[in-house]
Amino acid sequence: MRLVVAAVGRLKDAERELCERYSKRFDAAGRSLCLGPLTITELSESRAAGADARKADEAARLMKAAGTADVRVVLDEGGKALSSEAFAKWIAQRRDGGAKGLAFLIGGPDGHGPAALDGAALKLSLGPMTLPHGMARAVLIEQLYRAATILSGHPYHRA
Repeated sequence: MRLVVAAVGRLKDAERELCERYSKRFDAAGRSLCLGPLTITELSESRAAGADARKADEAARLMKAAGTADVRVVLDEGGKALSSEAFAKWIAQRRDGGAKGLAFLIGGPDGHGPAALDGAALKLSLGPMTLPHGMARAVLIEQLYRAATILSGHPYHRA
């Protein structure tokens, strides 16, 4: 099952390095689990005048970046918070259910537009604290790697 992380905003070098490190680890760990490869797509912030217009523009571009993924997850502060084990189980259930692709969408500073939210299989929260978008992306990709290690029985995750 292919995975896509599509995010609005450009990363700084340190954040990019962290995302690349965990992305490579995920690809290696996920291969034997039929998970991956992981594709990361960065989109520029919309320059539209109002927040609603920016959200609509970014949502359309996020949906395009999701490509053929048949399962969409939007990161949203009002979403459901999952433990690492529950997140791994959720991913495995989608894989075992025949999903061909899983797309994780990270909106811009104004949040997600209706096009991204409507039809999402999961609205996921990384917790009640507000995170910078770059850190949220790094945390998500680390959690994808952690999910792969949980599913494979690798000792990385020691709960």
